[in-house]
Formats: sequence, C-alpha cells, structure tokens
Amino acid sequence: MIEAEWWDYDDADEMAEAVAGDIGFIIESALDARGEALIAVPGGKTPLPIYEKLAQARLNWKKVTIIPTDDRLVPLSDEKSNVRAIAQAFLPTGARVFPITSDISDYKLAGNSANAKLADLKFPLDLAWLGVGSDGHTASIFPGPDLDEALNSPKGRHAVGVMPDPLPPEAPFARVTLTRSAILSARTVLITVTGEEKKALLEQAIEDGQSSKLPIGRVLAEAEQPIDIHWAA
Repeated sequence: MIEAEWWDYDDADEMAEAVAGDIGFIIESALDARGEALIAVPGGKTPLPIYEKLAQARLNWKKVTIIPTDDRLVPLSDEKSNVRAIAQAFLPTGARVFPITSDISDYKLAGNSANAKLADLKFPLDLAWLGVGSDGHTASIFPGPDLDEALNSPKGRHAVGVMPDPLPPEAPFARVTLTRSAILSARTVLITVTGEEKKALLEQAIEDGQSSKLPIGRVLAEAEQPIDIHWAA
C-alpha cells in the first residue's frame, strides 16, 4: 500500500510558498547533517513559481547540487531544455546546476553518458521532486518501449535514455530520465500537481499500485517511504 500524505492549496501561489519552504528545510537539514545537498527537480511550468521562491531562501547554496529529474535531448540553450530553466533560477544563488544530457543524438548512448556523469555525485538524493503528466508519466518515465528499463534498472543505475511512445506533441523528443531506483532511493520524495484532472489520475494510480497502467503508479508502488503530494486547484 502506497503511503501518501496530501497537502491541498487554494491556488498555485499558495502551493509555491509552502513547497519552497519545505524544500528549503530539506536542503538545510542535509547541509546540517552532511555538509552538502543533492536534489533532483522537475521541468515544465508548474515548478517555475516554486523555483523563484526557493531561490530566495537564505541557504549555503554553494554546497547544493541540483540536477533535473529528466531532460530532453535538445541543446542546453533550447527553451525546451529542463536544465536551462533550472540554471536560470539557481545559478545566481551560487548553486551547482548539473546537466544530465550532452551532445549525443543516440538516446541510448545519451542515457549511458548521463549515468556515467551521475556516478560522480553522492547518491542517494536528498530530494526527488516529481511532477506528473496528463498521461501519467513522471520524470521521463513514459509509456513506450523503454518503460521497463526505466522502472526495473538495477540499484546503482541512476539514468537511462528513453523514447516516449507516443511522443508528446508539445515536446517530441527523446529523453534522459532518472530511473525508478534512483528516485525511490531519495531520502524524501515529493510530488507537485495542479488541477482536478491530475489529482484524480494520481489518486487512481495510487489506488491501483503495482497493477496501475500509468508510470507514476508503477513508480510509487515500490516506494518504501511516505510520499508528500502537494496539490493546487
């Protein structure tokens, strides 16, 4: 049974304030305990107000490394690049923003490269912050031929390359994503979602658990820690 705690907000701004505060506390706790913090954050539009508020926190950002939970195989300067938005928000704080993609067009090789790069970081993550797509994907764990690899890669495999099927029309690109094991090994797993449709989708995925047809349900079904879910209308 997935243990999930829901936090509901009246609007996205209220959620952004609360989630930024929670993430700031997670980072501060990691800094106190280990002298450094490693967090993975999602792309898309929902996180942007949270990025903005979090970047205002008075933390020892120079000891914080931030990676995307996933990224598209596009140039780092492309507006569709997740790490581009992360860098715009957090490089001014002094944080280390760590891209997981490189100039490799073959998505399988790009995944291998990302996994090798991530071996230089000190896993487990202090935070895996996830979003959820309207098709039930999370990070870039999508329906398609690479779903099984993303879900069932062995512990120690942090990233794989994936080709969503079907490709999302708004971003029709191959991806690199953190694996389920990399996500669920995190000390804290946090999800942010907005809208009634995604709330209903996520509730159903949690109820279905391992039998869920949605990637988010399959990911969460293996969680051993409670999951914090923040939702705004």
